[in-house]
Amino acid sequence: MRVDEFDFTLPEDNIALRPVEPRHNSKLLRVKNGKLADFHYYDLPDLLQDGDVLVLNDTKVIPARMQAVRTRGEFKSNISVTLHMKKSQNEWVAFVRPAKRVKVGETLNFVVEGGRLSAEILSKNGGELHLKFDKSAADLDAAIALAGEMPLPPYIASKRDYDDKDVEDYQTIYANEKGAVAAPTAGLHFTDELFEKLRAKNIEIIFLTLHVGAGTFLPMVVDKTEDHIMHAEYGLITKEIASKLTVAKQAGRRIVAVGTTSLRLLESAANDAGEILPFADETDIFITPGYKFKAVDVLLTNFHLPKSTLFMLVSAFTSLEIMQNAYKAAIERGYRFYSYGDACLLEMYK
Repeated sequence: MRVDEFDFTLPEDNIALRPVEPRHNSKLLRVKNGKLADFHYYDLPDLLQDGDVLVLNDTKVIPARMQAVRTRGEFKSNISVTLHMKKSQNEWVAFVRPAKRVKVGETLNFVVEGGRLSAEILSKNGGELHLKFDKSAADLDAAIALAGEMPLPPYIASKRDYDDKDVEDYQTIYANEKGAVAAPTAGLHFTDELFEKLRAKNIEIIFLTLHVGAGTFLPMVVDKTEDHIMHAEYGLITKEIASKLTVAKQAGRRIVAVGTTSLRLLESAANDAGEILPFADETDIFITPGYKFKAVDVLLTNFHLPKSTLFMLVSAFTSLEIMQNAYKAAIERGYRFYSYGDACLLEMYK
C-alpha cells in the first residue's frame, strides 16, 4: 500500500503537551463496527466484558536522552544521544545528532553530575551508533540516570522544555522493567482507582514486557509500506503468562491489548492456532491492513501520527476507512492527540 494513503491533517491545537489530571479523566472514543461513541477512560470497566483479559506492558522508561562531547585533536563538538536498544550489560544502540562526522572508533564523553561516563563507537549506520560504555550493568544504569533525561517525543519536545513533572507524567503507574526509551502511552491513563474498578468487574489484569524503542518516532521515508524496515524491540512473555493467555483464549475470553506495544508482542508470540507461546526475543513485526490477527480481540490505544506504522496498525485492526472517519470525528470533537492525549477503544471489525 502507498504510505500517503495513511495521511491526515491534524491541527496543532489537538496535540496534547500535558496529560489531564487525574489520568483516568482523559477522553475515550469507542470504535465498534464502524460506529463511534464518546466516553472517558474511567468508563472502561463498563465498556469491557465480564471475563476479559486486560494485557498491559510494564516496561519502564529510562532517562535515555543524553548529551556527549566528541573530541578530535583540539576540536570539540556537542552530540545529542538517544539510547534506543540495549544489546548487552555495557552496549547500547543509539540515535545521534549530528552524526555526519562521527566515526567508528571514536569515544564520546558524557556529561555526568559528580562522575564520568564514556562510550566507544563500535559501528555506525547513518544516524545510528552501536556504543560500548566504560561502565556495565547497575553501574551503567546509575550513570545513565545521572546523565540523562526523559526522552519526550519530538512533537512535545519541539514545543516546550522537559521538566521534572515529565518524570512522573511520562511513566505508567505500573512501570516495572527498566529498558524503554518511549512510554507505552495507552497505559498512561490508568490509576489505582481504575484498576480496583476493573478487578471488581472480574476483568483479569496481566503484564508482559516490550521495551519500546525510539524507532517508534522515526518517520517513514519510503513510498510503499512493503519497503519499510521496522526497528526491532525486545519483548518478554514468560511461560506462566503465555499459559494464562492461551487458556483464556481457549475459554472464549477476549484478549484486550493496552497499547500497540502489547498487541505487537502478543501477535509476535502467537501461533496460527491463536496460542500465545513464551517469548524472549526481539520483534520487528510490522502490521498493515490485510494482516490476520491471531491473539488480540480488542485494542486500547492513543491517537497516532499521520503516515506512521502505528496508524497503519490500527487501520489493520478495524479498517483504513473506519480509522480515517474516527480520527476526523476525534479532531472535530476536540480529542487530544499523541502521547499525552486521549485514547480510543477499538473492537475488531467483523
